[in-house]
Amino acid sequence: MIRVFFRTGRHAVFASAALLAGACMAGGSALRAQETGSNVVEELKIEREIEPVLATYIDEGIADAAKRKASLVLITMDTPGGLSDSMKDIVQHILNSPVPVAVYVSPTGARGASAGYFILLAADVAAMAPGTHTGAASPVLAIGGWTVTIDETMKKKIFNDTEAFLRSITEKRERNPALAETAVRDAKAFTAQEALEGKLIDLIASTPEDLLRQLNGRTVTRFDGRKTQLNLANPMRVPFELSARQKFLARIVEPDMFFLLLILAALGLYTEFTHPGMIAPGVIGAVSAVLALYAMHLLPVNLAGLLLILVALALFVLEAKYTSHGVLGIGGVVAMLLGALFLIRSPLTAGGVSLGVALAVTVPFAALTIFLMRLVLRSRKWKPAAGAEELVGSSGIVVSRLQAGREGMVRIHGELWSAVSAHEIAEGMPVRVLRVEGLKLHVEPAEAAKAGGS
Repeated sequence: MIRVFFRTGRHAVFASAALLAGACMAGGSALRAQETGSNVVEELKIEREIEPVLATYIDEGIADAAKRKASLVLITMDTPGGLSDSMKDIVQHILNSPVPVAVYVSPTGARGASAGYFILLAADVAAMAPGTHTGAASPVLAIGGWTVTIDETMKKKIFNDTEAFLRSITEKRERNPALAETAVRDAKAFTAQEALEGKLIDLIASTPEDLLRQLNGRTVTRFDGRKTQLNLANPMRVPFELSARQKFLARIVEPDMFFLLLILAALGLYTEFTHPGMIAPGVIGAVSAVLALYAMHLLPVNLAGLLLILVALALFVLEAKYTSHGVLGIGGVVAMLLGALFLIRSPLTAGGVSLGVALAVTVPFAALTIFLMRLVLRSRKWKPAAGAEELVGSSGIVVSRLQAGREGMVRIHGELWSAVSAHEIAEGMPVRVLRVEGLKLHVEPAEAAKAGGS
């Protein structure tokens, strides 16, 4: 990332192009010196649920701080938690960072809950603002926000794995592993003061400025045991923001948005295939499908959830084709709801498609799919409305007398057609079309048609 600062001196008079070029080179060196150095603090933010794009952002921010030879990476955090895989990625980036990392739960009223708790304890410096809290990091298996009961053996397996993961961090950071585990085992949460007294965090700071002031000159122990003294006198704070691309992708990988993209893709492509020429549904469906595939590449997608959604689509089509008195349709709705709720797997957090979104999308989608499929099936029974085939069964008037086996002229739908008949039909008599051969019609007297019909 390149940042350019323009500064003007009080006295700057250059008499030649050579002096100007030299001044520009000197100015560039000064800028690079100010952008890099031991007093640079790279500032990152975690302000929403933890997901794959956010993990990539943290990784890029730490890498950028290393290039600048910064003294500190400051991550300001306010999160309810998020996906466990993304949380582990962020923890790994922090532990392997060449630059010391401080995680700061801020501002007042913020929280570092669930997955955020692990990130806080993994930092070289863990800090909180007054009036914040952390913890509540018990592993949960949740569907749409509802906790699911699991086998006791599996529950112990997940809890033991999570506690071991947390101990491996807190012991190396010389924090309090026994107290830290209570946030996992008993879902305990801690205020800033409780966390400080329990040796879970290193300090409490009212503002980022206060935090940097307290850290200036402090020696921190890195995860590999190295000692590093922080030089934060008159720090140059450099914010590292999410790029426009990352902000867009962050929306796509949200579980609710991912599910919505899947449904839009299915509905758009289905509409285009069953009603060719509408164009817009096909374009929307194709774009949604590509975005959904991208999100699927990043998210921990459960194959069972995808299969349930496919089963739901099949049941909706069958409901339109066969008379089941709603059984197939209801089965499809249930299958799609379960598919949505099982779609994202996150064993340590409750991240996934919410029940409200699943209901709001599934029911209208089911109604639209069944309605469109019924239109398609009904259209197959319609008589062709274009071309010569539509003339079969039509009535007309003889314009020139038809002799048996010889051609004459008839008027049908305001058009003159060459016609033949097995019977002689006088001019002005009504006829009915039996069949069409090229541009010639085979007709019979309308009275004969009525007699045959009766």
